[in-house]
Amino acid sequence: MTNTKQSHAAETTESVPMQTAATEVENEQEQGEDATSSLQGDLDRFRDLALRSQADFDNYKKRAAREKEEAIKYANSSLLERLIAIIDNFELGLSAARAESESSPIFSGMSMVLKQLTEFLADNGLQPIDAEGQKFDPNLHEAIAREASTGVPEGTVIRQTRRGYRLRDRLLRPSSVVVSSGHAQR
Repeated sequence: MTNTKQSHAAETTESVPMQTAATEVENEQEQGEDATSSLQGDLDRFRDLALRSQADFDNYKKRAAREKEEAIKYANSSLLERLIAIIDNFELGLSAARAESESSPIFSGMSMVLKQLTEFLADNGLQPIDAEGQKFDPNLHEAIAREASTGVPEGTVIRQTRRGYRLRDRLLRPSSVVVSSGHAQR
């Protein structure tokens, strides 16, 4: 019996370390899998962060280029606003000279200079707004008065007292206008 007990004891002694070793290997595998999945999660998060950062940077570059283009496109607006006031005075002077003598060589020369100047400004994106006879538009016109008129429907511009201008698609200065209030009341 002692031999049988000894062999059984030997088997038991050997199986305990084997079970312990197997359990340790399983635990290490589980820990390795947990670490791998944790690292994979971190990797996925950082990839997503990198992609978002790249997209944000691309959007920033596009926005900066668009803003730079806009700044260049409208860089002359303050200069043109000041030039418009000079054109207004030039036109007033020409209308006063027209009353004196339209056939004068000075009047003809000044008219040609004004024409050249307005063509140059038009080539650079400045567009006059002709408001007379148009429906009043608060986006383009500045009403300075309302006037009764039998021949002009209500809300229509009767007179333009100061011409408005656009620089490309932006309003540079609204037209000052007198708007019809419809038929005169008795």
